Amino acid sequence: MTDETWTLRRVLTWTTGFFEGKGLPQPRLDAELIIGDALGMARLDLYLQIDKPLLPEELAAIRARVKRRAAHEPVAYIVGSRGFWSLDLQVDARVLVPRPETELLVERALARLEGVDAPTVVDVGTGSGCVALALAEARPDATVIAVDLSPDALAVAEANRAAVGVSNLELRHGDVLAPVPERGLDLVVSNPPYIPTGDLAGLMPDVRRYEPRMALDGGPDGLVIIRRLIAQAAERLRPGGGLLIEIGYDQGEALRGLLTGDPHWTAVAIHPDLAGQDRVAEAEAAG
Repeated sequence: MTDETWTLRRVLTWTTGFFEGKGLPQPRLDAELIIGDALGMARLDLYLQIDKPLLPEELAAIRARVKRRAAHEPVAYIVGSRGFWSLDLQVDARVLVPRPETELLVERALARLEGVDAPTVVDVGTGSGCVALALAEARPDATVIAVDLSPDALAVAEANRAAVGVSNLELRHGDVLAPVPERGLDLVVSNPPYIPTGDLAGLMPDVRRYEPRMALDGGPDGLVIIRRLIAQAAERLRPGGGLLIEIGYDQGEALRGLLTGDPHWTAVAIHPDLAGQDRVAEAEAAG
């Protein structure tokens, strides 16, 4: 990008081509998002002002963001936010970037909570708070407890709780369900670390280089935290209470085996995401 006069049109075209050359999967969308962030403009406004000439300081702000994205830093970290469910959440390198497929956890949770008055729900490994906040907003009668082992992640979740403005969400620091001694819970949900340690090196550079390893590494087979969660949830859920766990695309049968082989659980199901891949394991606490 040279110092000659640049319009929005030229910058969008150049940045899109540059990102294509870097092998980024959504070059046009990435260009729109980071240019819009640099200029404080919505994506639609970029096109309404497509022939607007840019000032040197505006170009400098764009260049800085382009450089970061070219190094595969996630767009959400560059712009500082990510949409999830109906929420616009603050995110940075202290937490995983919320994924659209994780919204299936929210869908299944709300379905399980239908007809349950004033439920108590625990979100294990809350990260940015995306799942817990979506549930707290959708069910203002619920008590939602969000747990994370990372104090940094809880700081992000706290900022999002304040921004969303819910009053029925409590944040707790600790490992899996250790900070939740309560019994008789209605629902436990979790997007835990589930990637096998040996697979981390093969992840996309956006994830491998920038997202927190603690939130990704599920141990040798990817199921270390999940096994602990299953055991601890069985001690805390009421009979008929639900367990929902996000899993990897190839972990459905492993989860089915873990849950059906445990007498504490019944009504085991594996739910696919929109791509048809295993995404959420669901089970009900036996009476």
